[in-house]
Amino acid sequence: MSGQLTPHGAERVELPGSEGPIAALRTRETGKATVLLVPGYTGSKEDFSPMLDEIAADGFRAIAIDLPGQFESPGPEDERSYLPEALGQVLAGLVGHLVAGGKPVLLLGHSYGGLVARAAVLAGAEIAGLTLMDSGPSALPDGPRRVALSVGEPLLREKGIAAAYRMRERMYEQFPSWVRLPVELKEFLRRRFVSSAPAGLLGMADGLRFEPDLVASLAEALGSVPSLVVAGEGDDAWSVASQQDMAERLDAPFAIVPNAAHSPNTENPKALLDILLPAWRSWL
Repeated sequence: MSGQLTPHGAERVELPGSEGPIAALRTRETGKATVLLVPGYTGSKEDFSPMLDEIAADGFRAIAIDLPGQFESPGPEDERSYLPEALGQVLAGLVGHLVAGGKPVLLLGHSYGGLVARAAVLAGAEIAGLTLMDSGPSALPDGPRRVALSVGEPLLREKGIAAAYRMRERMYEQFPSWVRLPVELKEFLRRRFVSSAPAGLLGMADGLRFEPDLVASLAEALGSVPSLVVAGEGDDAWSVASQQDMAERLDAPFAIVPNAAHSPNTENPKALLDILLPAWRSWL
C-alpha cells in the first residue's frame, strides 16, 4: 500500500502537549538525534509513513505528529489557537520535552506545518536544524488552493465537516491522480478529515490566507542553526521560485525533489530522503 497506509515499524504513542495529548508515530530509540515531523493543513502523522523506517535505519529517531485539532490529537475550540503563532508555542513546548531527553531535535515542517515550525523557532524552540518542505514565506498566493479555502469556509460553518469533505472530494474527482488512489486510502483520507476539529480547520485556513512574511525574523532567530528548504518540482501551493527565494533569504541550501508536487513525502519519498538524510547527518 502506498502513501499514508505504507507499512512501518513505528509505534503509536501520545506525547505531552499544552492543549492535550499529541498523537504521534515514533520509531525506536537511536543514537544521533530526534527528527520531529510536522504535517500540513488537513494532514496527519501518517503523511510521513513512507519515510519513517528509512529515517530510523539511518540512525535517527523519527517522530511524526498530529498537530492539535488534527485527526487523533484533541484541540481547543478557539479558532485563533490554530494560527501558526499559537501552534508554534505548542510545538516549542514539545521540542523542549524532547530535548530534555538528552538528544538534539531536528525539525521538519511540511506546508502549513512549515509555518508552524517557523513559529516554534520564533518562540524559542531549541532545535539543532530546520527543514521547510513545500512551505512558503507567507500566506498562500492566489490560486486554486486559496480559492478552495474561501469557498469551503461558509460550507464548513453552515453545513458541517461532512459536507465540507464532500465538496472537497467532488473537487478532487477531476484529477486522475485522485481517481487512481486505492479505495482504502480514500477512506482513510475521509476518516482523517471528518475526525479533525472544525475549529482547527477554520483557524488553520485563516493562517494559510493571512500569515505575514516572517522570513527575516526567522533568519535572525536561527542564527547559526542550519536550515534547508525543499520543494517538489511541481508544487502547486507556493511556487518553487518563491521557496528558492526564501532559501536565499535564510542563507539556506535549496533542493528540488523530482517527480513530486506538493507532498514529496508520499509522492517520491526515496528522492526526498536522498536529500534530507545527508543534510541531517552533516548538521550533527
